[in-house]
Amino acid sequence: MVDQVFFPNPVQPVRTNRPQPQKPANTGQTSGPSFATVLDTKLPAQGVKFSQHAQDRLKARNITLSANDLAKLEGAVNSVAQKGGKESLVMMGDAALVVSIRNRTVVTALDKAQMQGNVFTNIDSAVII
Repeated sequence: MVDQVFFPNPVQPVRTNRPQPQKPANTGQTSGPSFATVLDTKLPAQGVKFSQHAQDRLKARNITLSANDLAKLEGAVNSVAQKGGKESLVMMGDAALVVSIRNRTVVTALDKAQMQGNVFTNIDSAVII
């Protein structure tokens, strides 16, 4: 008794009458803008945003940030991001801001009166400007 099955000819693929599509020759040149250019135009600006909670705290506590302060804040966020921080406490003059580095968003804001005796949790870095 034979335990093997022998096929004298291998099974052939089914042939169709459809013509094979021709691939365009890759010349290494593309028409239109580069991927980096398109990506830069589609992505929103990487500035620091303020959550609704932070905006409410800034108004309630009369904390105003000038354009210079915002530039310093953005520089601090960039610095912490380069070092791998995720949640940071940024001390700016008489204000303290808790910032989500990953989202580039100010989460909450405190003035000097609220900082006294306050414990900051869930932060992994601090920047004093």
